[in-house]
Amino acid sequence: VQLQASGGGLVQAGGSLRLSCATAGFNLDYYDIGWFRQAPGKEREGVSCISSKNGSTFYKDSVKGRFTISRDNAKNTVYLQMNNLRPEDTAVYHCTADYDPYGRTCKVNKYNYWGQGTEVTVSS
Repeated sequence: VQLQASGGGLVQAGGSLRLSCATAGFNLDYYDIGWFRQAPGKEREGVSCISSKNGSTFYKDSVKGRFTISRDNAKNTVYLQMNNLRPEDTAVYHCTADYDPYGRTCKVNKYNYWGQGTEVTVSS
């Protein structure tokens, strides 16, 4: 199972980034995919997830209305569009996978696999 996040960078507050999670080694159709982030000195926190079957989504309260998760199973890729970024969004973002073949509701803090992250820095 491979998960590789990319798309991070340095952006000013109010700006946008789109993170990508390229997956390999498993059938994406059977996995819920999520994102967690970890800022220096802080605990890991689940940000968003999308279910395997019906595409239902979850967002952490602080990112609702600003972040959008989507998946393209044909490309084995999941995306996290992040708009109106804030300094408090600064963290390393990792994508995760949870085996859930009947999945209709993802759980952002439940996952079997995660990959190396991509760093997002939002300047004020």
